[in-house]
Parts: sequence; structure tokens; C-alpha cells
Amino acid sequence: MRILNPFIAVLALIAVGLVAAQVPGGQALMGIVLPYLAFALFLGGFAYRVMQWAKSPVPFRIPTTCGQANSLPWIKQNKIDCPSTKLGVIARMILEVFLFRSLFRNTKAEMHEGPKLVYGSSKFLWLFALLFHYCFLVIVLRHMRLFIDPVPGFVAALEFGDGFLQIGAPVFYQTDAIFLGAIAFLFLRRVMLSNIRYISLPADYFPLFLIFGIAVTGILMRYVFRADVVAIKQLTHGLTTFAPAIAAGQISPIFFIHVFLVCALLIYFPFSKLMHMAGVFMSPTRNMINNSRMVRHINPWNDPNIKPHSYAGYEDEFREFMKEGGIPVEKE
Repeated sequence: MRILNPFIAVLALIAVGLVAAQVPGGQALMGIVLPYLAFALFLGGFAYRVMQWAKSPVPFRIPTTCGQANSLPWIKQNKIDCPSTKLGVIARMILEVFLFRSLFRNTKAEMHEGPKLVYGSSKFLWLFALLFHYCFLVIVLRHMRLFIDPVPGFVAALEFGDGFLQIGAPVFYQTDAIFLGAIAFLFLRRVMLSNIRYISLPADYFPLFLIFGIAVTGILMRYVFRADVVAIKQLTHGLTTFAPAIAAGQISPIFFIHVFLVCALLIYFPFSKLMHMAGVFMSPTRNMINNSRMVRHINPWNDPNIKPHSYAGYEDEFREFMKEGGIPVEKE
């Protein structure tokens, strides 16, 4: 049921998009009203989650450390895995955001005969996660040609680089195939590995099915059910200039299914685990300097009127109760 329910939910979204695209007024609802609503909810929810995280107090230094801290002069410090300066934190964040460094360093543990616990590398997860995110980024940037006129030069360069292995017409984009392969790997990993399957929830499968549906409808629209690109660009460019218009009968229903799934992803995004895109910048385990040995950090929640209570004082205060409860005491 953890897998079936999210799959049925995505199929239901596709069915709703298909029906709505064929009823009177449905195309205007799906192509104009819903994109504006989804984008507003995405921005509002995104900003709300970030502000909630920003307001959360972090009184102690809790960075995740994976190397030698700054200590004695003759002991070499790991300035990235255990940063004690802002520059070290910035370098750590850059490697984390752009190269998923912590995932690259990830290891897996397996029990073998003996019994023996064996640690090994888990680089395939890092590789396919990197391919997934960067292909997603390239695909989103390529779509800018539908919303901006004139098309920026870097978008044209991306399109050329993405389609330089041209196979037939229209141009075949490598990122389309790699993106589907990466999604398939992430899904099969959750299904086939028992330890990952055990902790996976419907909230882990639903985004995979939803993004897969978006990718498949987009590929079908490009290579199978050819859509009127001129009519689509007229609509999308109109959305960005707040003057949208739909050419009656010229846009294929699969386009509206694609748009409906994208809008569902935008609405779902701020309230899901996908918010790790912003959460990585707000995580105190990543964005804090590890200078606890150099600077004394005082908990701002401490009440200055409450004096330190030693164990001896605690025992003096509660000795009789401790003896009645059978708790050993140091002094009779």
C-alpha cells in the first residue's frame, strides 16, 4: 500500500487533467488559473517554511564534524569537514550544494558470515542523485525558451550541448533519457533494498511517481503526440507577461496533463521532503562554525537566577526521599 496509493494518486491526477482539458472552460482553468495559483502557493509556502526555520533558535554549536578539529598547532585540522572559520563553512556549503559531498562520503554497512560487520562504499546513490538533480536543472532551464522572448544565449547553448548527439528529428536530448534512468534507479533502490523499503513511506514514493509522470508526459508531447509549439509559447509567454491567451483547439490535451502535474508538484513542494533544497542552507549541522574550543557559547535560555546545583547539594536536598525509594546515596 505504501507504493500503490501514491501510484493511484498520480494516475488520478492524470485522469483529472485529461478530463478537465476536454470540458468547456477546462483549458483556461488548467492553463491560466491553476499555474498562477500553483506558483503563488509555491512561493508563499516556500517563504513560510524558510522563515519558520530561520526563527528556530539554535543556542549551541551543533555542526556535523567528519574530521580533525582545530586544536594544537602541530595537529593538522580538516578545514572543510570541521570548519572553524566562515571561509571553511562557505567551502563546505559549496561542495555540499553543488557536488553532494556528504552523500559522496556516505558508506553502507552489511553483515557477513562470522558474524562480521563490513563497511563499503555507496557511490551509485551519489552518482544517480547528482545526475537526477543536474538533469532536472538543465530541463527546467531549457524550458525558459517558452517563457522568455528573446531567448537568452545560455539557454541556446544548453540546448545545443544537450542535443549534440542528434538522433533524428526533433532533436533528442540526452538529459531526457538520463533523467528517466535516474528516477528509475532511485525508485528501484527503495523497492529492492529491504532496509530502505522498510523505512520508506508514501511521501517518499509520491514525488518519484509525480516527477516521473511529468517527465513521461513531456517526452510523449515532444516525440509522440506532437503539440503546437507556437500556440504553447503564446500561452506560456502570455503567463509571464500577465496577458495569457489560449488558441482554441490548437493545443493537445497532453500539454494540459503535463501542466497539471507540474502545478501539483509546485503546490506539493513546500510541504514535502523536497524542501531539502532550501533546508540545506538552513541546517545548523552544515552552516555553523565549529569553534566551541575557541569561543564559549552560553545558552540564552538559562535563567540567571537559577544557581548551579551540584550532585552533593541535590543529595542533601532529596536524601530522605532517595533512601525511601531505595536509591543509593553517598552520605548517610
